[in-house]
Amino acid sequence: MMSINLDDLSVAVRYALETTRATTVCPFHAEVIIRVGDDAAESHAYERAKRILRSDGTTFEANALREEIGHQLAAAVDGRCPKCDRTGASG
Repeated sequence: MMSINLDDLSVAVRYALETTRATTVCPFHAEVIIRVGDDAAESHAYERAKRILRSDGTTFEANALREEIGHQLAAAVDGRCPKCDRTGASG
């Protein structure tokens, strides 16, 4: 089982986005985060992130969560991995 530090805002948001399937990691290029484009999953990710408790028992501030989710979604590629498209790795 993998251990992650959910005290880090960016890690907690990435966890929420991935576990709600708002984003996914390319199976061939681990550094490529893909935005799935599901509004419901993105909303669910925000709700999940709001409930993540840090080790001191506190939650993240709502505005910081919204900003970090927006940042990570903006940084993700839309729909398909561009590296796979260039190399044909996805099929």
